[in-house]
Amino acid sequence: MAARKDHGLFGPGSVTWQVHGEHVMWVAGVRALYLQALYPRVMRGTFQNSALFDRKKAWARFLRTTDFVAMRTYGSTAQVKEAGRRVRAIHANLTGYDPDTDETFRLDEPEGLLWVHCGEIDSYVDIARRAGILGSDEEADAYVSESRRAAEVVGIKRADAPASRADLADYFAMMRPKLYLCDEARQGMLNSFNPPFPFRLAPLRLVVPSLNTLAFMALPRWARRIFGVPTLPTTELSVTLSLRAVHQATSLLPPPPLPVAVAGAA
Repeated sequence: MAARKDHGLFGPGSVTWQVHGEHVMWVAGVRALYLQALYPRVMRGTFQNSALFDRKKAWARFLRTTDFVAMRTYGSTAQVKEAGRRVRAIHANLTGYDPDTDETFRLDEPEGLLWVHCGEIDSYVDIARRAGILGSDEEADAYVSESRRAAEVVGIKRADAPASRADLADYFAMMRPKLYLCDEARQGMLNSFNPPFPFRLAPLRLVVPSLNTLAFMALPRWARRIFGVPTLPTTELSVTLSLRAVHQATSLLPPPPLPVAVAGAA
């Protein structure tokens, strides 16, 4: 990748490349899904439109999402623009129904896009900091600041996206009155512990429950309470030590694979 002239949004000197090249970020991805599920309007829009809830299509849908994140992170400027255009076009043509307000809403409404973005970025920066990938609070804030470039790809104004972990904390404090555990979120949680892996990946079923539990327990304390899970005084330390152990255990593995289009351009 270092020989490329066009590194897209970030590049080899970015904190984002440092974070996203680690296997433990899979835990962050699952944490993000659990956190995002607590905003019922977003969760219902996903449930009503996404193949993630169809066991015959869920794995392919999940891979498309991970490919998009990788393309957004490592792709060239042209590749990122095209990926963003496709995602925005899909969202612009989809609607959901919110029984709480008796409204039909567009999936690309700004509040929903921002919620998904903040759930993702908060999860990445939290796991990276606790696993030891980011060595200082300053690096963690730099990651959040860089993430505003990613927010623009899906149609969020850069000025609306948090620029630091303090901004993220303020955002979640503002959103908490709107959050609760809807039926769709419960179903999504249950599905996550029995993912529809293709046959060749069936052995992963042995590790999924442990990794998903780690991702769930890495949620903010207030989020776990919404899920109805009690928190022990030792939870935070136990999770941090586990994340560091997972990071160390996976650090010698080959880097996570990139989408074919990105790898071919390297």
